[in-house]
Amino acid sequence: MITRIVKMTFIEDYIPNFVDIFDIAKEKIQNSKGCIDVELLQDKHNKNVFFTYSHWETENDLNNYKDSKVFAEIWPKTTSLFLKDAEAWTTTKIN
Repeated sequence: MITRIVKMTFIEDYIPNFVDIFDIAKEKIQNSKGCIDVELLQDKHNKNVFFTYSHWETENDLNNYKDSKVFAEIWPKTTSLFLKDAEAWTTTKIN
């Protein structure tokens, strides 16, 4: 299993727009092959900073999602609301 962490910083006025996009997209992401779960977190001290944590069976499943119609629908809408570029990490758990 891998975990994809994406940090996004939004223009403050657009936070409700992003939350709406995520609420609609969450089920579509979770229905993607290999997606175990996806969650949205908001920084406690910087309300315009959000993180998505998505858990995938394999990195190939994540890459297939990033090449999918669902991603192509969600990501441009999301990036248009950014204050600065997103940062992303693909991680594995160490026991």
